[in-house]
This record gives sequence, C-alpha cells and structure tokens, in this order.
Amino acid sequence: MDELLIGTLIASTLRVSTPLILCALAGVLAERAGVIDLGLEGKMLLAAFAAGSTGAVTGSITLALGAALLVGVALSMLHGYGCVSHRGDQVVMGMAITMTAAGLTVVLGIAWFHTGGQTPPLPNAVRYSPWFGGAVAALSDVPLIGKVLALALLGHNVLVYGALALVAGVWWLLFRTRFGLRLRACGENPAMVDAAGVSVVRLRYQALGLNGLLCGLAGSYLVMAQNASFMPHMTAGRGYMALAAMIFGKWHPVGALWACLLFGFLDAASIRLQGVVLPGIGAVPVQAIQALPYVLTVVLLAGFIGRAYAPRALGIPYVKER
Repeated sequence: MDELLIGTLIASTLRVSTPLILCALAGVLAERAGVIDLGLEGKMLLAAFAAGSTGAVTGSITLALGAALLVGVALSMLHGYGCVSHRGDQVVMGMAITMTAAGLTVVLGIAWFHTGGQTPPLPNAVRYSPWFGGAVAALSDVPLIGKVLALALLGHNVLVYGALALVAGVWWLLFRTRFGLRLRACGENPAMVDAAGVSVVRLRYQALGLNGLLCGLAGSYLVMAQNASFMPHMTAGRGYMALAAMIFGKWHPVGALWACLLFGFLDAASIRLQGVVLPGIGAVPVQAIQALPYVLTVVLLAGFIGRAYAPRALGIPYVKER
C-alpha cells in the first residue's frame, strides 16, 4: 500500500507540474530578456481554448497542437508590439492579455459550441497517449523500488517527459550559447548589447517568440492530456503559480523546476487529502484543501525564498541612444 501511495503521488506530482514547468520556463526566457510577463495565465488559457476547439472540430492532433502554438506566439508578439516596439507598460499589457483571454474564451465558446463556454470532448486521437506503458509490468518485478519507479516514472505522455527535457534545453540555451549570453545581457544591460551592434528589440522579440511556444505547449497539455475538453477559466491561476515558481527559482530554469515540482506536489497532496477527518475537528472542508497549494505558495514565497534579484533592466523599456 505504501509503495502504491508513493508511486501514485510522485506520478500525480509530475502530471500536475508539467504546465507549471512549461509556463515557468516561458517566464524565465521573457524576463531574462527584460520583459515582465504577467500574461502567462492568459496565453496558456487562450492556447488551451484554441487546442480544444480545433481538436473538437477537426479531430486532428497536429492541427490542435499547431493552433495552440500559433495562438501562444501571436499573443507574445502582441505583447512585444505593445511593450518592446512601443514601450508600453509591461505589467498593464500582461494583465490586459490575461483579462482579454478570460473573457474571449467564454464568449467564443458560447457562440461556437453553445455549451456554456465548454468545448465538446476531444476524441482519443487528439489526446496525448502514454509512453512506456508496456514497461510498467517489467519494472514492477524489480525488488524494493521497482513498483514505485514503474508507477512514478512510466506511462506519462510526451509532454511530461518533454517538459523535463526542456528544462535542460533552456538552461543550455541561456548559459551555454552566444544567443543566451546576449539574451541575458538584454535583461541586465541592454545599452551594452546595443553598443555591441546587436538589436535589443530583435532579441526581446525572439525571447517572446520562445515564450509563446512554451505557453502554447502548456495550454495544449491542459486539454489534450489533463482534461478531456476545454472549460472556462480552466487554468485556475496556474500561470500565476508558474510566475511565483520562476521567482522562487530566482529566474533560473533548474530552480524554477524544483519550485514547480514543489507546487505540483502540494496540489497532488491536496487532492489526496480531500475527505480527510481530523480528530476532534471532523471532516476538513473541501474548499480549505483546494486552497492549500495557493496558501502554501504565498507562505513559501514570503518566508523561505530569501533574496531574489531580478534582472536589473526588467520592466524598463529600452530607448536607443542617438
């Protein structure tokens, strides 16, 4: 029983953490380039709607994924147009994207599908299928830890493994490539980048393009793996939790990964705790259990993060000297 509990809890943690990891990586790329991104929630939500509606209408996983990626990139380019090209307020722009996405998905869902904003259920052909499912039985025969590892690590879909691989990929991109060096310099000292003959505007747009792709992947995961269809406001604050994980991880891909896994574990544990009865108190309200991950997120950020230094040029529009 203990092996079953541990294995399923780890597996749930990985599944719940996947959209957080993808969104946190998107935030790392944008903010390392000097662009505050409070629009992660809205980009993920509208990408999820695009994947859900396209998949329900066409029955094609390729078109559904492509629609999610296209919407994510389009919103990031809109973000860049307002904040990078025209030097608008980055916080206001991010919040505008999120609020627009929250309303637009409901309006379009009601107009197109007449089901209160929800899309029709996606067929199995449009959903991410599990990998390595056949190896579960073989690994379970290994003594001591085989069953735990089989339950925890096998049978996930491609995006769960892909999110973990992308952490390494983003780390390599930021800290082992010339592009990453220039991108980080954009967030620290854009005037120096400009003096070196590199376009700050182009680099920030490139960072936002990658940001949009990752948000699109996160949105597609919600409807093509975690749920059977799109539902209004289904992101439920995950974009803000990813933003908190990015800050908790101090704008570093690996640090953001551990923070996302922590938040995912708290979310998975809260599901297991529903219906628990405490001696002398009785059954804990479901609402209190559901609020636990968000409350602990605030507590952890307030009390255990320590000093976190944001990129020095974060949120400051760059004006080219003439």
